[in-house]
Amino acid sequence: MVKQVERKENQDNFPDTDWLENQEAPPNTEQSHSVETVTYSDKVSQNPGATIGSIPSQLYQRLGLSMPRWLFWILTIAVGMTLSGLLVSALALWTPLWSSVGQTDDELQLSGKESEKSPLPADLWSNISQYKLIRPMNILVMGIEPVPGSVDGSPESFAGKSDTMLLIRLNPGDKSLRVLSIPRDTMIAIPEQGLNKVSQANAQGGPVLAARVISRTLNNAPIDRYIRISTSGLRQLVDQLGGVEVFVPKAMNYRDASARFSINLVEGWQNLSGEQAEEFARFRESDTGDLPRVQRQQALLMALREKLSSPTVVPRLPQLIRVMRKYFDTNLKLEEMMALVNYSSNLERDSFEMTILPGIFSRLSADPNSYWIDLTGQVKLLSDYTGVGIAGMRPIVRPLPSLKVAVQNASNQPGQAEKVINTLKQRGFSNAYASTNWSDTQRETEIIVQRGSRELGEQVQQALGLGHVKVAATGVLESDITIRVGKDWK
Repeated sequence: MVKQVERKENQDNFPDTDWLENQEAPPNTEQSHSVETVTYSDKVSQNPGATIGSIPSQLYQRLGLSMPRWLFWILTIAVGMTLSGLLVSALALWTPLWSSVGQTDDELQLSGKESEKSPLPADLWSNISQYKLIRPMNILVMGIEPVPGSVDGSPESFAGKSDTMLLIRLNPGDKSLRVLSIPRDTMIAIPEQGLNKVSQANAQGGPVLAARVISRTLNNAPIDRYIRISTSGLRQLVDQLGGVEVFVPKAMNYRDASARFSINLVEGWQNLSGEQAEEFARFRESDTGDLPRVQRQQALLMALREKLSSPTVVPRLPQLIRVMRKYFDTNLKLEEMMALVNYSSNLERDSFEMTILPGIFSRLSADPNSYWIDLTGQVKLLSDYTGVGIAGMRPIVRPLPSLKVAVQNASNQPGQAEKVINTLKQRGFSNAYASTNWSDTQRETEIIVQRGSRELGEQVQQALGLGHVKVAATGVLESDITIRVGKDWK
């Protein structure tokens, strides 16, 4: 685990980046300032004004983040994004990534037009293989809503609510990259604000407050760094990539005259432009809460990851760099970014996993869209996606009959779902049931682990004798596992 550093009252600590194997500064760059690792102890500041909610106890603790010089962070995050699954995860959030927290006026000036003219050192990446991630690292990625009246890419444009939140965990121990999607309507306790939606945290106190409340909510999970991305950044990036291939599961139509924002997408596979990708990520259905939109954001992440790994991206790097430097902000240091790019670019396809923070919608809430966290029996998920455990609790081993397995026919051949259900029940999956047919015809059967670990999907794979296991929250929402039956099922 990343070295934990406790922030004491009226005292700043600046730990080394001890998760890097090589900490030598990259060639031809300015030395980055140290940045405090955001970790949390069990101590709580004695602040009588802090409201302690019922979700986590002892919520309020004083915390600070010091921003380093970021001229080369932005350069590196841009290129790193084009090479890594980390960037892909970040891209779903689409929020501006730079804040005035801890920055000097000179450093803020680097965020403007002059920084866009700065050349990228030719040998910046020549030694990237020397930078290796040797300890786990948690990064909070936030996509910020547009702030009316602000200039996109300015400090003011990052002061809005977070439209998307992801906690990304890179763990070299098992060579994995896991993404925990946090619905924007998740109810948490915000100091001096009481219970509120997590999307308000950035608007109330910037990335420092957002990191603090997310950490406390997830049993004091360490938040080592943060990234914020703008909506315009998503549009510009996708356009520079020549669009992204995404399957739109159904027609999406919406119009908000007051915000001059409209959505009009047809069903089926499409090469989405930047504007359409924004529409796909932001579309919200009525009476379904935020979870379907989280699913679409994860689908967009996977599509972006595929696009960014293509060799055709290389000629577009200069344009991508300019876009990223303007619309992204982070407190990652240059050498950390290089280690992340090196790490994520060497990951296997199945090492990229995603899920949604477990929870429920309460009909008793004044706001029916409020999402209440429920981590009951989710010890392994918490450990895998945050690196922390719950004292005195062990992971619950789910017996096969208790698993809710939704089966969708994606073969375009009638009756295939029923055949799969019969096979599953013969092999102990008594809670398998038919769901609405998937409108996209698939060659290969897909086993989507909606909640839980890859091992559960592999048990289903063994029972069927075929299928590709994918850990992502893109299946049927109420299921533990979703099977999309392809043409390979006979």
